Amino acid sequence: MDDVLRLDAVGQAQAVRDGQVSARELVEAAIAAIESRDGELNAVVHRRFERALAEIDAIPADAPFRGVPILLKDLGWRQAGEPYSAGSRVRDGIEIPGDGYGVVRLRRAGFVMLGRTNTPEFGSTITTEPAAFGPTRNPYDPGHSAGGSSGGSAAAVAAGMVALATASDGGGSIRVPASFCGLVGLKPTRGRLSLGPNMGEGWSGFSCPGFVTRTVRDTAAALDVVSGYEQGDPYDAPALPRPLAAEVEADPGRLRVGFVSAHPRGDVPEVAELTEAVHLAAALLEALGHDVLPGHPEALGEPEFPEHFGAIVSNNLAAQIVSLGVVRGRPVELEELEPRNAAMVTAGRQRSAAEHILTTQWVDGFRRRMAAWWNSGFDLLLMPSAGVAPFPLGWIPPDDLSTAFGRTAHTVSFTSPVNATGQPAISLPLHVNAAGLPVGVQLVAAAGREDLLVRVAAQIERARPFTHPAMDRGNP
Repeated sequence: MDDVLRLDAVGQAQAVRDGQVSARELVEAAIAAIESRDGELNAVVHRRFERALAEIDAIPADAPFRGVPILLKDLGWRQAGEPYSAGSRVRDGIEIPGDGYGVVRLRRAGFVMLGRTNTPEFGSTITTEPAAFGPTRNPYDPGHSAGGSSGGSAAAVAAGMVALATASDGGGSIRVPASFCGLVGLKPTRGRLSLGPNMGEGWSGFSCPGFVTRTVRDTAAALDVVSGYEQGDPYDAPALPRPLAAEVEADPGRLRVGFVSAHPRGDVPEVAELTEAVHLAAALLEALGHDVLPGHPEALGEPEFPEHFGAIVSNNLAAQIVSLGVVRGRPVELEELEPRNAAMVTAGRQRSAAEHILTTQWVDGFRRRMAAWWNSGFDLLLMPSAGVAPFPLGWIPPDDLSTAFGRTAHTVSFTSPVNATGQPAISLPLHVNAAGLPVGVQLVAAAGREDLLVRVAAQIERARPFTHPAMDRGNP
């Protein structure tokens, strides 16, 4: 059964259809993998194995992913009747009344949901080390972070527990864990996936759901399953010409790609291994026939961006904590939160509604200034997936807030601007540093162009197939 678990989700679904393995056998194999591999990693914080097994027989025979096991990030991706912690004990005892639209679509497609993965408290930092559940460890080196906030999902997929897991990205939370764990992670265009019915938008539109996977075709096929506008959504992404799965074999044509490895803002230290990763990726793209040259949107270097980004996030967190208090029937006290979140909520409470609106208006202008670069003749932007090298657990300290906020800002320096613009971006596992840890590179496209990202990513994957050695580490 280990051979079947090594297949990607598309391959597993085909194996079930071909009768090589039954849906039940596949799910049982994934359960065994979680039980044997997760002890040290601490990726899965809520397990629902018996209920998952009981659901298999009801899956329609023609469901495209019938019997394929999946894990859900414990932030967003709400599932009725299941625990939902968002990395915090503040939510204990609050029942989820109904499935989110994304979960409904996963179930219709035949996925079997085995549990929920670890995330930092309310997803507000870039490493998965919540006080409530303890740290998730990187399968490549258990002393290192798996990234965040989708670190539990990334660690589980990289370790071979499941072929794919859900994720979300408000400032880099798909792309950074994908980078640190050697995976594919695509942040979709704003509005591509619905956050309903519980939410219209996350972090004023910065946050969107997605997946971490081991192959480009899994990312494409999974996004096809869950994408689509729902009535009442505040955003609707530009329509794609055809399913993303159909783009995997498509020729991207000759593209004009700009690249940058040193952050143009000037306040982010340049890291040699990140520069090396970008230059190697640039050379590969050039060898594949694309025109690759130094270049980036001028707006990427605007010094005001981090302050505005931080204000949006802390304002939204402050509102979220008020809402949570209403739901549970008593206010959430600052002492119940981790120090980082208490500080962010305090900052959010000190800003007026007018200040928040002015900040969102500044971001509106930033989005247009960034988009102008794509209108000038460039198709893609190549950058590091993270602004720092893979770091050890504890590097972002829970109590030294000045250090924590500074290091977090550096980590998301290349990813958070793309959340503000709503553009799609993908992290690809193209490099490994001297310590044997993955280092991803990021490609960004114009809004609505996930199709282009999938075409180019698949072209890269064919030229230099991705490997996942963490699946063999510490496994029986």
